[in-house]
Amino acid sequence: MAQALTIAGSDSGGGAGIQADLKTFSALGVYGASVISGLTAQNTQGVHGLFDVSADFVRQQLQVVLDDLRIAACKTGMLARADIIVAVADELRGRVIPLVVDPVMIAKSGHALLAAEAVDNLCRLLLPLATLVTPNLPEAAAMTGLPEAVDEAGMQRLGERLLTMGAQGVLIKGGHLPGDSDAVDWLFTPSQSWRLVSPRVATRHTHGTGCTLSAAITAGLARGLALPRAVAQAKAYLDHALSAADQLQIGRGLGPVHHFHHWWSDDAASRSSTYINQP
Repeated sequence: MAQALTIAGSDSGGGAGIQADLKTFSALGVYGASVISGLTAQNTQGVHGLFDVSADFVRQQLQVVLDDLRIAACKTGMLARADIIVAVADELRGRVIPLVVDPVMIAKSGHALLAAEAVDNLCRLLLPLATLVTPNLPEAAAMTGLPEAVDEAGMQRLGERLLTMGAQGVLIKGGHLPGDSDAVDWLFTPSQSWRLVSPRVATRHTHGTGCTLSAAITAGLARGLALPRAVAQAKAYLDHALSAADQLQIGRGLGPVHHFHHWWSDDAASRSSTYINQP
């Protein structure tokens, strides 16, 4: 079985971070391991507190996982501090493992998840190691120093700038662009670019979408897919998870996407009850 690793923060509400990543890996047939970079007191209504994990302990988690498991692809999420980014970059440098960098900076509630002084380390140390970086428009603007995009031309400028900063591939997510019809993302590599369009899903339950997308791409890379194919399949998976999100009814705020939309059908529930109801 393909094995993938997520280095990210814990979401106590279960909708984003490590929890979303591991659900996504499992849903897509990949064994998931985790390195926890920080803990949040979080629910569907927002982030209420952060608890730091030391950089040394992040480094130790990463070392023991990589020493034992055959990790075929890796992703980063919330890394929180500059010293944690240093530790992660030190341990990944020189390893031939596809790396997806999700530059988690701000929660949907507006809570900062990456210290301002850590952005430079993210760009200088992790981007050159990245097979793909997956920023939304505010994150891409913060990383490049360019204005936040308000149209697709602006997205292209952001993507091209991030390529010059060392990333092998860039996925600029256009969810923040105005408009209600389509969601447009752009995938860039040094040799080619792709315009990726999908209908906007009418749901307020979008918690963990960025984590889920980057984890789904990581799962595809772990299974040996080429980058454009991994991105396309990940987007299709996320579209379905968003479309089914209203079925979950988790929490009183912005709920999570439905990671197991394909498996938690009535038929699947019936099959599961065979095991649950055994004496």
